[in-house]
Amino acid sequence: MIEQFKEQFEKRGYTELTPIQEGVFEPMSQHKSVLGLAPTGSGKTVAFIMPLLGQLVPGDGSQILILAPSQELAMQTTGVIRDWSKSYDVKVLALTGGANVKRQMEQLKKRPEIIVGTPGRVLNLIEERKLKLHLMQSIIIDEADDLLTGDTLETVRSIVSQAPADVQLGFFSATETPILHELNKWFGQDVEIVDVRQTDKTQGTVAHDLYQVSPKKEVESLKKLASIEQFRALVFFNQMSTLKYVASRFRHEHVAFAELTSDMRQVQREKALKDFRMGRVKLLLTTDVAARGLDIPKLPAVVNYDLPSTVNTYVHRAGRTGRMGEPGQVISMGDDHDLRDFRHMMEKTDYQFERKYYHKKALVERIPDAPKAVQPEVAAMPDSQGEHPVAGPKVARVANGTRPATEPVKPAHKKNRKKHQKNKGMRKKWRDRAE
Repeated sequence: MIEQFKEQFEKRGYTELTPIQEGVFEPMSQHKSVLGLAPTGSGKTVAFIMPLLGQLVPGDGSQILILAPSQELAMQTTGVIRDWSKSYDVKVLALTGGANVKRQMEQLKKRPEIIVGTPGRVLNLIEERKLKLHLMQSIIIDEADDLLTGDTLETVRSIVSQAPADVQLGFFSATETPILHELNKWFGQDVEIVDVRQTDKTQGTVAHDLYQVSPKKEVESLKKLASIEQFRALVFFNQMSTLKYVASRFRHEHVAFAELTSDMRQVQREKALKDFRMGRVKLLLTTDVAARGLDIPKLPAVVNYDLPSTVNTYVHRAGRTGRMGEPGQVISMGDDHDLRDFRHMMEKTDYQFERKYYHKKALVERIPDAPKAVQPEVAAMPDSQGEHPVAGPKVARVANGTRPATEPVKPAHKKNRKKHQKNKGMRKKWRDRAE
């Protein structure tokens, strides 16, 4: 245990470092560039901040830059670092899109030692000459498998190019992608790989369930899940349009929920997360972009309203639950055809999937069989001599005696004649009187 962090670990009930925290500490303390691969929820943020804090010089300008793929993850990381760096007397600043840029510029004048931001906002401030990286000692690319793709890869490379040539780089991810084995080519540095995915046992027991529903009943099925006692879930959608449709239906039907999407203002996103974390709403509707890397303590479940299109996407979604030893559940919805294709995509993984059914406000492995129809009772009737009872039809008591229950009941006599017949009789009566 590292002495300066002992108090923080004990406060959280931890007795030892997680594998990734132990694995990267020595090389990062020696200012080596590393690639850290570890399961979701294994303490990667603490893994890279511990060795970096030991190298900081308070009051010596911005020395550490951490890049995150989303505003939520950047704010979450900022909170963790502020908590762990209290005894170091350093300033931590978040630079994210959606927040007031002028206020961020004013905060930069205070020369914060640690900056956490999203790539777009960070590069924008560099180009505006409001942020300078000439004193940077370390740059961390969190969720590297996501950030080092498409246009974001070039944005990250542009940011790194503004730092000194010997800047330390740290790449952290829960899943592997081809580019993570080509980091030397893209960033011109040798990177030491620390992969603890097979040895890390920090994740709790997570059930992976398949919930078959027809496309027309998906909204109603999600509503049923919300009716389960103590149920609370992060609900993933592939398309924003589908999310908005479900949100409009829930709003109309007065279902308590919250949205977390990339087009929301920062204040709205923070409120949605707060309401969900405090249990004010049971469902938080989101996309992979908005929820990447989110840490929601003791999250009971994740629901795939839309099935993920890749194995890595499923891994990251499933990683939101069952973190740090807590139990969890992942429920994947779809019709029979979709679930069959999903199973085929996931067959090379170690996940064990089970079919589940909704029954009496619970998800069960099988629906109990319906009770069998009760057979008609058979009454005993005396034989012709009145001595030995024999099986006969059940007897039903009526006003004038008894009759077998099987005997058809005669229909009641109709008291009223048809209207036209009655009128016909009345006309004849009137004619007779007239005569």
